[in-house]
Amino acid sequence: MQKIAIIQISEAGGEIASMLKRQLGAKSIQRSDVGKEWKRQDAFVFIGAMGICVRTIAPYIKDKHEDPAVVCIDSLGQNVISVLSGHIGGANELTRDIAALLGAREIITTQSDNQGFWALDTLAERFNWAIASDDDINECIFAFVNRKPTALLMDIRDEGTDYLEKTLPSHVTIVKSLADVDPKKYSLVIMVTPYSLCAPAGMLELHFVPMIGTLGFGLANHPDDYEEIYDQIDEAFSQIGVLPCYHRYCTIDVKEDEEFCAMLEDEYNEEVLFFTAEELSKVEVPNPSKTVEKHVGTPSVCEAAAILGSNHGKLIIPKVKGKNWTAALAIDYNHLRKEQGHIEIVGAGPGDPDLISVRGRRFLEQADLILYAGSLVPKALTECHKPGAVVRSSAEMNLEEQCALMKEHYDRGHLIVRLHTGDPCIFGAIQEQMAFFDANAMDYHITPGISSFLAAAAELRSQFTIPERTQTIILTRGEGRTPMPKKERLHILAKSQSTMCIFLSAAIVDDVQKELLQEYSEDTPVAACYHLTWPDQQIYRGILKDLAKIVHDNHLTLTTMLVVGEAIDNRHGQSELYNKHFTHLFRQGEA
Repeated sequence: MQKIAIIQISEAGGEIASMLKRQLGAKSIQRSDVGKEWKRQDAFVFIGAMGICVRTIAPYIKDKHEDPAVVCIDSLGQNVISVLSGHIGGANELTRDIAALLGAREIITTQSDNQGFWALDTLAERFNWAIASDDDINECIFAFVNRKPTALLMDIRDEGTDYLEKTLPSHVTIVKSLADVDPKKYSLVIMVTPYSLCAPAGMLELHFVPMIGTLGFGLANHPDDYEEIYDQIDEAFSQIGVLPCYHRYCTIDVKEDEEFCAMLEDEYNEEVLFFTAEELSKVEVPNPSKTVEKHVGTPSVCEAAAILGSNHGKLIIPKVKGKNWTAALAIDYNHLRKEQGHIEIVGAGPGDPDLISVRGRRFLEQADLILYAGSLVPKALTECHKPGAVVRSSAEMNLEEQCALMKEHYDRGHLIVRLHTGDPCIFGAIQEQMAFFDANAMDYHITPGISSFLAAAAELRSQFTIPERTQTIILTRGEGRTPMPKKERLHILAKSQSTMCIFLSAAIVDDVQKELLQEYSEDTPVAACYHLTWPDQQIYRGILKDLAKIVHDNHLTLTTMLVVGEAIDNRHGQSELYNKHFTHLFRQGEA
């Protein structure tokens, strides 16, 4: 948490100072104490005249890499001004936060911020990247903010590269390799890569090294040179062409007490994971060793540990041997830029095109093929597709046709979005597709969506879990053409008296009502929710004994969610969160 000091210059700023102290966890100091606190605080917030703020801090300003953030607020709270260390010190971000708290105008004079450009000098800290460039970063920033043609090379994927792609300025071009970087065309190249690369002569270079590698290592018993091993591994990998990019170290658990491991954790503050010989022995590696297996019970330590620690990722450096160590490097597949295709199964939401996650929307914008469930998903959701993307409804396609189309695009290295209604895990019919993907070793992932049962709670303005009344929500369906397991039949589930959300059952509502009445009272609240969040949404409330009549009288179809339980419209019961004796966990920690 940032250490923030507030300097209230005028009495008129008292209310602002009190509010900021509460909201930011800040402390008040006197103007005369600024010099004493200059290196102890992360930020200073002055409330009063800018001139007094500037004269106060002037004797202590040294360097933007060392100076704390300084922000000035006028005594009426109308303007919040970033004064010092806007990027590296975080004054610009603090200015935005305070302006939002006060409903004030933020005043930021940094050129890159005002042009909407990346703050190059903050990217490393923001995304946990190292900087490997020899060029002066200020020269790179000058070229960048003055719109000099810039090449961007990214051969991994993480939060930072996703941000760069999403906010790409018009004078920046993404390239796939340095072979595409013509010094006659570009003035600056920005690289995000763990590999040791050099820009063409005559160009400015800014090289970020993302911490996305998992280093697996093996050790001799109690090596004398354990303090040197850290640097020896870095040097060995650098000679291969990979820069230090590790965010995690992994080895066998019998080495847990080694001094090298203690050094990694205590002195270098590195994450170290330990695996058993049994866990390591199950991993297929390129360089198994019978000698290693004889001594520790597994044919591989460093390679297997790297693969396990990277979530079964790609081994980019096989076993390297040092004097008293072995090491290997792997990268999680989620951090690799896919040369082959990728399928993202995306939950579209219950109907309203706005009810899709930001992540889901981003995949739709990037996809080469969008295959959507046309009978259930509004076509408006797909209108954000990029030029040249293929957009198809699966409504008239059988499973084999759908899979064939996705495989065709996958083999061309395309990004495919399979767009399903609601959340794919709930009656989503994705099991058969995933079986096809698995059988064909196709790379896929699932982006969750908003289920119709959540939309039902929102549209009913109801909390489906009521303290001391019902704390369980059951998501199920009635028994129609698809048989239900005996232990999950509605009358058995109804014994719990939980809030029950019943999918795909309007056509068999008579049977549903009959089963529910075996356990729920006939005056239990119910709701029939048709086409939730669609323009023609209809919601009908009633009691259980009239449920079938409600559905039949209003000609409701399969796209109807049936909700049963006393949680509907219930305003009784109070959460312990609002009990005056309740103490929040973070407050307890602070105490």
